[in-house]
Amino acid sequence: MGSDCCKWQPRGQTTLPTAEQLRSIIVTGASSGIGAYCARALRAEGWRVFATARKPADIAALEADGIEAFYLDYREPESIAALADAALERTGGTLGALFNNGAYAQPGAVEDLPVEALREQFEANFFGWHDLTRRIVPVMRRQGHGRLVHCSSILGLAPVRFRGAYSASKHALEGLMLCMRQELEGSGIHLSLIEPGPVTSKIASNGLAWFLKNIDIEHSAHRADYKAQVARLQAGGSVSRLKPGPEVVHAALRHALLSQRPRPHYVVTVPAKIGVLLKRILPASALYRVLARRA
Repeated sequence: MGSDCCKWQPRGQTTLPTAEQLRSIIVTGASSGIGAYCARALRAEGWRVFATARKPADIAALEADGIEAFYLDYREPESIAALADAALERTGGTLGALFNNGAYAQPGAVEDLPVEALREQFEANFFGWHDLTRRIVPVMRRQGHGRLVHCSSILGLAPVRFRGAYSASKHALEGLMLCMRQELEGSGIHLSLIEPGPVTSKIASNGLAWFLKNIDIEHSAHRADYKAQVARLQAGGSVSRLKPGPEVVHAALRHALLSQRPRPHYVVTVPAKIGVLLKRILPASALYRVLARRA
C-alpha cells in the first residue's frame, strides 16, 4: 500500500481507519480501458473493489478476477441506488473511496447536437455521478474519512471542436466538484479530479455509435470533416506514442487515494500538460486557434 497509507490521518480523527475501511472502493465504468485496469490493479494491491459495468459478460469477467461486480448505468437512478445499497451492505456501512469513471463521449458539432443527445450525455457523465457521490458522502462524513476521485478530462479544461457535449459535461463536473471540495474542508474527506489527455481506451470507438445515431452527417455544414473522422475511427482510430495506456491514470488515482495531501487536479499525459500550459501562456484567441487544429 505504500508509506503514505500509514501516515494518513484525517483532520479531527484520533485513530486511523481500519484496513477494511481504507481499502474498500467503488470503481465505475470497469468494462474496459481506465476503469477495467484500475479495478484490477487496486484489487492486486489489496483493495476490496466494487466495480461496475453494464454488460453481463463484462460483469462476469470482473468476477472471474475476484472483483465484486455490479450492474450500473448512470442514466438509470435505480441502478445507482442499488449499487450503493449493495456495496454498503457488504461492508457494514463503510466505504474508503469512490472512483467515478464510467462515461461516454458524444461527438458532433454543437450546431448539430439534438437537445436530447445533450441531455443523455449529461445524464451519463454528470447527473449520475452527482447522484452516486451524494449517496456516498454521508457515509464518509459519519466515519470521518474518505476519498472521492472523479475521472474528468483535459477537455474539461481546454475544449476542442466537435467535442462540445463531452467537454460541456466535464466542464460542469469540474465546477460542481471543485465547489464540493471546498465544502468538504475539515471533514476528513478529500476530493480530487484526474484530467487525462488521450489514453488508450474504447471511448473514441464507443462514441462512433452515438455519433451515427444522433448526428445528421449528410445535411451538416461539417460533412467533410465528419466523413474523415468516421473513416479514421472505422480504421481503428489514431495511434501515437503520446497516447499511453491506462496505467498512467492508475498512478494518479493511487496518489489521490493514499497521499496525505491529495491534489485537487491530476493532469495526465503529455498532450494534456501541454494544453494546460498553453492555456496559461497564450492569449485566448491564439489558444482557441491552436485547439481547433487538434480535433
